[in-house]
Amino acid sequence: MTQSRIAAIDVGNDALKANFGRMESELYLPNVVARDLEDRPVIGIEELDEKDPLDNLHIRVHSPALKENNAIYRVGTLATKTSNSTELDPGSYKSEEDQTLIMLFASLALDAVGAKDSQSAKNNVIDANYTLGTGLPLREVKEGKDVGYRSQLLGSVHQVEFLVTPKYQGIKVNIKFDEVKVYPEGFAAYVNLVMDNDLKIINKELVDKQILIQDIGGLSTDIAVIRNRNVDDDKAQGFNLGVAESLEAIRDEILTKHGVELDSRRDVVDIITRNHDRHHIMVKGSRTNVHDITDRILLELAKKQYRYLRNVWQKNSQSEICYFVGGGSAVLKDYIKTLNNKLDGFNIEFFEDEDESIWMMANAYYKLISDFLRKNSKDQHKDMRKDQKEKTASSK
Repeated sequence: MTQSRIAAIDVGNDALKANFGRMESELYLPNVVARDLEDRPVIGIEELDEKDPLDNLHIRVHSPALKENNAIYRVGTLATKTSNSTELDPGSYKSEEDQTLIMLFASLALDAVGAKDSQSAKNNVIDANYTLGTGLPLREVKEGKDVGYRSQLLGSVHQVEFLVTPKYQGIKVNIKFDEVKVYPEGFAAYVNLVMDNDLKIINKELVDKQILIQDIGGLSTDIAVIRNRNVDDDKAQGFNLGVAESLEAIRDEILTKHGVELDSRRDVVDIITRNHDRHHIMVKGSRTNVHDITDRILLELAKKQYRYLRNVWQKNSQSEICYFVGGGSAVLKDYIKTLNNKLDGFNIEFFEDEDESIWMMANAYYKLISDFLRKNSKDQHKDMRKDQKEKTASSK
């Protein structure tokens, strides 16, 4: 029997972030896919295996959970280089999109072929069992979509076949889930704030406070109200607005004004957040400032996000602090801080380490699924001891 491996995966609208095993392996993959042919042309095919698989991910995905089964895709960095690449559309439900599952399965297959026991694959087929911790936006969980999402994953075998991919070409990975836990993203962020990787309480001062967590994603924004160590389902709100539309608007305006076509929203995020040459692009070989475009569009989005915060805080006046998390928060941090200083002066907190904010969900899912396994193991141990006692008593 194949041993089950922990997978904690955040399929973010900008990128997938994942932790595997006992945090010994992690993966970051841009959330971009593109339909493709089986024999994609490669310059220098002889040197294919010298390239990085993450930059050249070309797969066929078979799963009864997919609307389009057995389709072939470029995934991640490779997909950003094509003209037909797709990113999740504003207004879509993460739990109902094939792209979410394709990214999820691709990441698991990459982990499986990279694991030490992958050498034991028979006939280039690897059987991989996982215990998965993942999440969905609050609005989807409130609508019960987590139930259908979980059931799509459990009880079936999902196969990823590596096609023209360095090192892994011709390998098939059969993925099966022993358990799937789907958490609301807002609660996951709270868990990450108060619990370390060893499941011990940190930030004890936050445990019994009423706090808000505003999670700004690519397609949506969730504001969780944490009271008595749980999400208040009645007070939590989800909004159908993230940073994706604004990133697309920046892309379009840069194309119109400067004639430069950026490959994906990921490129826009890089321009906005990188340490050097921030808000600059290259136009015909010359370094060009696009601050006028990014500032105007992002400030308008920040104003909308701030209105969300103000409205939720007014309805939950005893809240003590709001934490901003998610990739969108990293993009809008400076704008929201400036607005808050000029206007209400709420007690708000951002994570100065942008990586910490971006990886928060994946880290939280790891803690939650680890805690579930620990408790489950204890319960099984108790049941075994109970059975032994009953057997001993009946034999007397």
